Amino acid sequence: MPLTHFLALGSAVLLAATAPASAADVPKKTVVLVHGAFADGSSWSKVIPLLQAKGLNVVAVQNPLSSLAADVDATMRVIDAQPGPVILVGHSWAGVVISQAGVNDKVKALVYVAAFAPPKGVSINELGKGQPPPPWASALQPDSGGYLRLSAEGVAKYFAQDLPPAEIGVIAATQGPAFSGIFDEKLTAAAYETKPSWYIVARHDGMIPPAAEAAMAKAIGAKVTELPTSHVAMLAKPREVADVILAAVDSVK
Repeated sequence: MPLTHFLALGSAVLLAATAPASAADVPKKTVVLVHGAFADGSSWSKVIPLLQAKGLNVVAVQNPLSSLAADVDATMRVIDAQPGPVILVGHSWAGVVISQAGVNDKVKALVYVAAFAPPKGVSINELGKGQPPPPWASALQPDSGGYLRLSAEGVAKYFAQDLPPAEIGVIAATQGPAFSGIFDEKLTAAAYETKPSWYIVARHDGMIPPAAEAAMAKAIGAKVTELPTSHVAMLAKPREVADVILAAVDSVK
């Protein structure tokens, strides 16, 4: 090969190696959606296509709902599998899960959807200590292994009262039974202490008192959006929930 050709080839290789990465080379942001108790990943079915339409990678975790550690492990595996930054979203019980799993370095923002955000060292049951049992407690159906389901009537009255009957029926049929002991497990890490957070308060929530949601959102310093929905805001107002998630996405550079 003539020397001039060799030098030209070397220059081309050097330029390719030092050229700035194109947009196509930058890993996509990923929204990881984590469901709560008495639900499964399908609870995000209306939000997922709205996020995908914006070009985002979206993954819904399937929590075993057997322990906090098991749910955090399931969420961590999904987070670790993503090539780029993660926006972590949790509904209900999953607020505890994302608070714990969100310490992962890939997680850049947290979104709580009508979710628990207890202080570090506190369990969900301790949050309600001294208060009368919630009305929906009478709708719980325990099985022989200590797992709880909500009765179909409980789902219709407390969980998803603003959805059409057919959708309520699907939620009741597909819900993931939750081990009763998870509500006594204490949060041992709190990602919201160091990472930006957003919180959706469901004003007609029959599972978590809306005032308690607002108090938790204030305590963690979250950016708050209130929606006139039941506990399943992501099914009742999917576009509005997607907009809050997208605001968190846009904050990640």
